[in-house]
Amino acid sequence: MEDVPVIPADVVSDLNRFQNVRSASFLDWSADGNSIFISTRFADVNQLHRVDRPGGARHQLTFFDEPLTGVLRRPGSNTLSFQRDAGGSEFAQLFLLNPADGTATMLSDGESRNGATVWNRQGTQLSYQSTRRNGASNDIWVMNPDEPDGARLVLESQDGSWWGPAEYSAAGSKLLAYNYVSIADSRIHLLDLDTGEHVRLAGGGEQATSNYPLAFSENDEGIWLITDSGGEFDQLAWQALQPGSQPELVTADIPWNVDAGAISHDRKRIAFLVNEDGRSALYLLDTKSRKYRRVDSLPTGQAYGLEFSPDDRKLGLTLNSPLSPADSYVLELGQRPLQSGALTRWTFSEVGGLDTTQFVTPELVHYPTFDQVDGKPRQIPAWVYKPRGPGPFPVVISIHGGPEGQSRPYFSSTYQMWLAKLGVAVVVPNVRGSAGYGKSYLALDNGFKREDSVRDIGALLDWVAEQDDLNADKVAVYGGSYGGYMVLASAVHYSDRLAAAVDVVGISNFVTFLENTQDYRRDLRRAEYGDERDPAMRAHLQKISPLNNVSRIKVPMLVVQGENDPRVPVTEAVQMVAALRAQSSPVWYMNALNEGHGYRKKENRDIYQQAMVLFFRQHLLDGN
Repeated sequence: MEDVPVIPADVVSDLNRFQNVRSASFLDWSADGNSIFISTRFADVNQLHRVDRPGGARHQLTFFDEPLTGVLRRPGSNTLSFQRDAGGSEFAQLFLLNPADGTATMLSDGESRNGATVWNRQGTQLSYQSTRRNGASNDIWVMNPDEPDGARLVLESQDGSWWGPAEYSAAGSKLLAYNYVSIADSRIHLLDLDTGEHVRLAGGGEQATSNYPLAFSENDEGIWLITDSGGEFDQLAWQALQPGSQPELVTADIPWNVDAGAISHDRKRIAFLVNEDGRSALYLLDTKSRKYRRVDSLPTGQAYGLEFSPDDRKLGLTLNSPLSPADSYVLELGQRPLQSGALTRWTFSEVGGLDTTQFVTPELVHYPTFDQVDGKPRQIPAWVYKPRGPGPFPVVISIHGGPEGQSRPYFSSTYQMWLAKLGVAVVVPNVRGSAGYGKSYLALDNGFKREDSVRDIGALLDWVAEQDDLNADKVAVYGGSYGGYMVLASAVHYSDRLAAAVDVVGISNFVTFLENTQDYRRDLRRAEYGDERDPAMRAHLQKISPLNNVSRIKVPMLVVQGENDPRVPVTEAVQMVAALRAQSSPVWYMNALNEGHGYRKKENRDIYQQAMVLFFRQHLLDGN
């Protein structure tokens, strides 16, 4: 903590309840389908728990110092595989957990980066992505978890792109493989585990398309996939396995992205989620007739983590809304594929004793920006949270990362805390380059067009100035990762219109970022930001990098970083803080030595949020 004032006791006590909000995300079913496994926090980080009935007690099964990810139940048993890193390094190791006694056995080598685990249907083999071969390449490996020393490499990445497994065939001899080049270019391959040969099924043509493998269809006759090959949006499709086959679009009449899906064990039903202007809609599909139906019982909000019970009679999922943190739910399913019954809430997460009726639901607005579409100003979507009362309110503009992310109306204790304790409005835009609005919109900030997304923030400042209940003289920008770059770039271009800026693990110089980010992800980021080895692109990246324009920053800055960040290295923060101090700009700096790309430990999150509220009090609210 450098140049951060001592946090007053009233700030600590004032935020206490907001900082004790919990969530409970659905992870998987028990083998008998009577219990569910969830992720929730009772100490410092999220751990694995079991719940045996709706509203039942949460039985904690793991007690590690680091959170768990990628929890999957081994078919035919209650044994679970999971991933865990150290200090936010993201170099996750694979483990096998016996939930009966809590013992965990490491399966991976303890050094490489591992993830994207998939069990075969017999529970005898685990496939996963690993950098074990050379520390940089994202390859596919398989192992018998009972004999982990025999793990073998089955597919090598040769071009810096990311490879990972998606699903095994019924017999376990073939594997659907996912090859991610960029958000606009991803391919599906069929890998023969006996011969090592693989053939491309989708993507990789003259025109880049996004393709995500979902599952093998019944009798392994084809595959279900999500693809944007038919137009602007990601659609659910079926494709035969014969060479030369093309995807047959199933949801072409839905003008939004299909986000994710899960197939039942008997392959007769698919549950899939659609991103409708930021809100989640759940559908059930009959794989034989290809008819589908929307599930009307789903409340407005976000849904994720779909998983069928072992007998396919129930669907587990996580639901989250602006007024309620994430909790685990179970949807009863009928005999027929399109039939569904009651939606039951299984967990009731604590909200720190707060009155949730006082929480604010955001409003979706669209504001005009600098360029045009069909002769009219392009409209940028944004979610607006406003405190109760007449205003005019100070404003915090919260910019998402990615850059291919999307701000959606989910529960945020941070936003609700700012609304209640600071009396500010929060505006959350989806500037060009955001996902969810079609692939043309997604590509609008690529390469040499990077700063066009920053101009969308300038247009948002214009919109704020036109609102009677918003105070254009008191505006702050906040964002993390790529959103941190957007904060720094906004401070470069619009310092005269800003009162404060908060940069969380942000990129300060694209060239040094690309040169110093971890080897396993460098080529993936070049596909989005541009290749710094190309002289013209290097010159452009240097020109737009905030570090090289720091003299134009005239706004107080809070810089937040994790020492072990593998994505945006700590050096990005260090060089920006040094440059700001060299010109005597006010800057607070905090760096958590046991964190990576963002803060996962409660003790660190608490101090960070307290410091940010104090920062906004002093610089956005003039000390009030």
